[in-house]
Order: sequence, then structure tokens, then C-alpha cells
Amino acid sequence: MGADSVRFWNSGSGLLLVLFLILHLGGVSIALFAPLSFETYAAGLHRSNLLPLAELSLLAVALMHLGLSLFKLIVNRRAGNRALLVSRRGDLLAVFAARSQAIGGLLLLAFLGVHLRQLRWPRPLAGEELAALRAVLSQPANLVFYLFAAVAVSLHLLHGGEAAHRSLGILDPVNASLIRHAFRVLALLVGVGFIVLALLLAAPELQLGQP
Repeated sequence: MGADSVRFWNSGSGLLLVLFLILHLGGVSIALFAPLSFETYAAGLHRSNLLPLAELSLLAVALMHLGLSLFKLIVNRRAGNRALLVSRRGDLLAVFAARSQAIGGLLLLAFLGVHLRQLRWPRPLAGEELAALRAVLSQPANLVFYLFAAVAVSLHLLHGGEAAHRSLGILDPVNASLIRHAFRVLALLVGVGFIVLALLLAAPELQLGQP
């Protein structure tokens, strides 16, 4: 596989994962306002015959993204590309996001394994999805881990959005600023969204859908 193919598939898989994150955040957010509707939504989703295929496809995309990212890192290291990152915009947050990609990716991989083990293997019974999620987040260690994962996702999006468009050949001087700012806003919304979601689910008395 050539370097261009690696960049293309790595970027494409990353953007697919971004789409999943947005959909996942939206679906779970229903629990904050309408717990019963969330249980109906979750039960209907789990009864779908297409769900196993969708989950396997998502896992394949995530593993492909991880594998290609590691491949790129190894190739760059072997090529002697060890230069320190320097931001041409003096953007310290962007520099930190770029430098944290490797450790953030490993954290998200660990989170994926823990999250699946806690809430998918085995899957909660119909009507007990929200209770299972609250039980997980009520444990301080789990809550802290989920919050760190949300921060890692936000930093990953902040750097990866612009990088993906550059690798796909879409980024140019005309749209660079728009893409950069759009993914910065998206990274903030997704990161803060998952943080707020975790905190409110850990404290049910604060939820709007509670009596």
C-alpha cells in the first residue's frame, strides 16, 4: 500500500468515526431528557437485524484507523522524521493536540475495550440500558476514565479534522481557515457534550427528565 493510499484510507476511516461519534452522542443524549424514550430507542436498535453487521463494520473501521495510524508513525520514524512540531499560527492548543495524538489514541483504544466490556459484553436487557450506564458512571474511577476519554476525543478531532482534509487533498488556502475553525467547534461540542453527558448520567437528580 502506497503512502497516498495510507493517507486516504486513514483519513476516510477517521471521518467515518467522527460521524459515528456525533450519532452516538445524539442517541445517548435522549436519556437526559426522556429516559423512557431512550429505553425504547435502545431496545429498538438492539432488535435490529442489521446491528451486528453495523457493529462489526464500525469495529473494522476503528481497527483500520488505528493500524494505519501506527503504520504512518512507524514509517515517519524510520524516515527520520523526528522534528519538533512548530505551529505556524502560534496555536499552542493545536500543537498540543498534534503532539498528544499517539497517547490519546492509545487511551481511546483502552476506553473502547473497557466500554464494550462494561456495556456490551454482555449487553444489558431491554429496559435496563440506562440503569447499566448509570451504574458504571456512579463509580468515581469509571467516571474519571470516561471524562479523560472525552478530552482525548476532543483533542483527536481538533487535530484530525484538518489533517484528514489535507490528506484527502481537500484542504487549500481558500477553505483552510473554514475547515480549521469548523472542526475546532465540532471538537469542542463533542468533547463538552460527552463530558456533560457523563456527569449528568452520574448524577440522575440533575437530569431534566427526572421528576
